[in-house]
Amino acid sequence: MSADMGTAAGPSIGRRLLAEFVGTGMLVAVVVGSGVAAQRLSPADVGLQLLENSIATTLGLAVLIVVLGPVSGAHLNPVVSLADWFLSRRGGARLGASHLGAYAASQVAGGVAGAVLANVMFEVPTATSTTARTGGGLLVAEVVATAGLVLVIFSLTRSGRGAWVAPAVGAYIGAAYWFTSSTSFANPAVTIGRMFTDTFAGIAPASVPGFVVAQLLGAVLGVVAATFFCPLPEQDEVSRQRRPEPEVVARAS
Repeated sequence: MSADMGTAAGPSIGRRLLAEFVGTGMLVAVVVGSGVAAQRLSPADVGLQLLENSIATTLGLAVLIVVLGPVSGAHLNPVVSLADWFLSRRGGARLGASHLGAYAASQVAGGVAGAVLANVMFEVPTATSTTARTGGGLLVAEVVATAGLVLVIFSLTRSGRGAWVAPAVGAYIGAAYWFTSSTSFANPAVTIGRMFTDTFAGIAPASVPGFVVAQLLGAVLGVVAATFFCPLPEQDEVSRQRRPEPEVVARAS
């Protein structure tokens, strides 16, 4: 999610995949760990628990993007990787198709590891969640949350404002905790990871497929919105803009 979303001439693919694994793992650890802490600190107030959980996630996500952006682009989310590949494929994809699956696998593995890590830190047994998250409203919420996330990221990167991605994404996810009924998972890797904790942040395995499908649909809508609101100039127009004006060339000669 960094300004350049990762470049071909940057760190090796091994380092990038490790960064995605660690980053997604830490993100899930923040979400799950702060959820457990919130339950223990405010056992009688669910609203306060959600506030504590959302603040920790907002700050943790922004920091992870800043730290890992220069390494892997800090996607930390398979739908972000997919959108990045799709939107940049014509100009020499910054994330090649051959690496797309590896990114997603690293993110999912990291998400699971992060949930287990949070369980260990708070001495909670690692088990599949029993928290069912079903209903049309929750699925619509995931479409909206994911579409908004993709729009935020790529409207900024496509308009030369990549430096704002970290705070904007953190702020958006923090807000989406509250304006979506699903509390904005908006990430298949995080969704799968959260199956492995039967705590405040968990999601039952039976609820995961619907969430992931909704997130993929949201990603498509977000890509459409980003290309509509922030179209890139055609390649020939870019070349024309970069070509020196005739009088400048004549004067230089």
